[in-house]
Amino acid sequence: MTEVTLRHAQEAVDEYVRTVVVRYFTELSNLAQLVEEIREVARVMNRTYGDQSARNSAEQHDLADELADVLAIANQTGTDHTAAFLANLETKTIRDRNRHYNNPKLTDLPQRD
Repeated sequence: MTEVTLRHAQEAVDEYVRTVVVRYFTELSNLAQLVEEIREVARVMNRTYGDQSARNSAEQHDLADELADVLAIANQTGTDHTAAFLANLETKTIRDRNRHYNNPKLTDLPQRD
């Protein structure tokens, strides 16, 4: 399988939207669709890792597929996902460098030198 970068994924989604869907939906419609997809992610997470069980044995959920839907919907805003991801990771790394090591609720963390 060929490696796909976030940039390539965004370009593929854009091509799909412009050729199959015809155009992007309005921002409000995409927000509603994003909320629907996040609900689906929450349902899969709860039924896979939480206490809730599936309604029937035929009910199947694919977490990777649901997360891909969320990423695809976010494409409309013109955000560079690669740049946004790297900036977000850098911000959180700086902000959270020692944050969780000082959390008394997380006593099982290894001690940092």
